[in-house]
Amino acid sequence: MTTGAVDQKGDPLVADLLDRCTFPPPGDTLVCGVSGGPDSLALLVLARAADCAVTAVHVDHGLRPGSAGETDTVAAAARRFGARFRAVRVVVAEGPNLEARARAARLGALGPGAATGHTADDQAETVLANLLRGAGVHGLAGMRSGPTHPILGLRRRETVALCRHLELTPVRDPSNEDPRFLRNRVRAELLPLCSEVAGRDVVPVLARQAGLLAGDADLLDSVADLLDPTDAAALAAAPPAQARRAVRGWLAGDGPYPPPADAVDRVLDVARLVTRATEVPGGVRVDRSHGRLSQRKIGGPGAPVQSWRD
Repeated sequence: MTTGAVDQKGDPLVADLLDRCTFPPPGDTLVCGVSGGPDSLALLVLARAADCAVTAVHVDHGLRPGSAGETDTVAAAARRFGARFRAVRVVVAEGPNLEARARAARLGALGPGAATGHTADDQAETVLANLLRGAGVHGLAGMRSGPTHPILGLRRRETVALCRHLELTPVRDPSNEDPRFLRNRVRAELLPLCSEVAGRDVVPVLARQAGLLAGDADLLDSVADLLDPTDAAALAAAPPAQARRAVRGWLAGDGPYPPPADAVDRVLDVARLVTRATEVPGGVRVDRSHGRLSQRKIGGPGAPVQSWRD
């Protein structure tokens, strides 16, 4: 492994940016998802400047011609800054929910605890996109600052400036401009409009609000943890916000995504004796028996949703 990253420590620009990052302690191993864009290249540079033992992972979705060539850009940057390198190829077929499926495949390839190069601009986009999807407080809290999102306190223009400063040539991903994807329209149309209407840059405002809501979400989770989500009587008697959150966590389990609000409401109807059982996405049936709720698998994700009345 080379020691090129050590040379960056005395760079004033690197030092300034690093001061606003949340990398793990020096010497800790850290997998970094590096697509070759300016944000992920900045992630790689700053992670090495933070003395993390970095493995840069490039995930090729194979969704556009020439994407495999981007691997070389990331491999060269990893060599320059003293990081290990790994390339992963995943298959994501064209079709509905392409953006979400590609993201899930990428995260699966990176593994748990991997760092991504999301910035404050990405945070603002996430908050607005989740608002449009009807998300609750967890969705509006966006991404959490920490080792998995260590450059969330930086702006996109700063990662671009860092790459220019270090004479790195980022990869240009045309899919980031594809209007089929909600996030791209939020970035190109909605955020600029919000800033124009507000008369100021709303990215810091939305990022700050996300941080505040993250604290609120944690508090609500701690209250929900006091409630047994399998106790029908307790759910029925609890304040609706607490009951919904308890059921939401129970249904989500270890999965990456929360259940839809209507599924949570149907489960609460089972607890309140409105219905005897219901199905929720993922091919799961929630039953009530002797005052307790239980889950059991009944079919594939495409199975129709049903409820059974007493």
